[in-house]
Amino acid sequence: MMTNPTTPCELLIVTIARLLDGISHVAVGASSPIPAAGAMLLRAQKEVAGERPVRISILGSVKHNFFTNGSAELFDCAAQGRVDAFFLGGGQIDGQGNVNLVGIGPYPRSQVRWPGSFGSAYLYYVVPRVILFREEHTRRVFVEHVDFVSAPGTSEAGTYRTGGPHALLTGRGVFSFDRTRGGFRLESIHPGHNLAEIIEETGFSFEHDAQPMTTAAPLEATLALLRDRVLDELHESYPDFAQQWRNEIAGAQAE
Repeated sequence: MMTNPTTPCELLIVTIARLLDGISHVAVGASSPIPAAGAMLLRAQKEVAGERPVRISILGSVKHNFFTNGSAELFDCAAQGRVDAFFLGGGQIDGQGNVNLVGIGPYPRSQVRWPGSFGSAYLYYVVPRVILFREEHTRRVFVEHVDFVSAPGTSEAGTYRTGGPHALLTGRGVFSFDRTRGGFRLESIHPGHNLAEIIEETGFSFEHDAQPMTTAAPLEATLALLRDRVLDELHESYPDFAQQWRNEIAGAQAE
């Protein structure tokens, strides 16, 4: 039984570690503190258990990145099959796993412009376990069809592709992705949310059980590891986020 309350952020981090279980090398973008913390948690858990170590590459980090030439090396490593997992977000994500990082409205006259696709399509094609992560779970983000396909979730038969979407994690629940069918399935709902709410806030249809499971909270030992070692490690790459997390912990414990 939990004696310390888990913050919503911590539930996401623990869930990411579960989704990564079984990989050898995970790469994380420069602005992804929650995925980075999930990767660090998995690495710490494997070390504590004496199991096969997990390598982490966080772009922009000095301590947690063995690349010396940034994204260029990441792309080469991924093409050689030496990156098992990566994370993608998106301004829009649809039910086929397509990701839009360009903007809202018909291209090229988009009403809203975002930073752009960069190497998202490339990594989506070559990294076996791509986890889509977006905290905001609304119809603004999860649409029936994206306005622009920055990275396609599936490809036509005969297309050589080793990578693609593995799961979708949001602030409301966890979805798996069936690459054969080309669609999502709701696997669990975070505490405080319900199926009707998720259906209402999702712009695409998805498979689900009549009563989906609740996303499991971390064990006390996991929470302790998270708030001690992982939080300290995260501070090097994401000091502001780490301090915000400490404040959330203090607030939760004071309630």
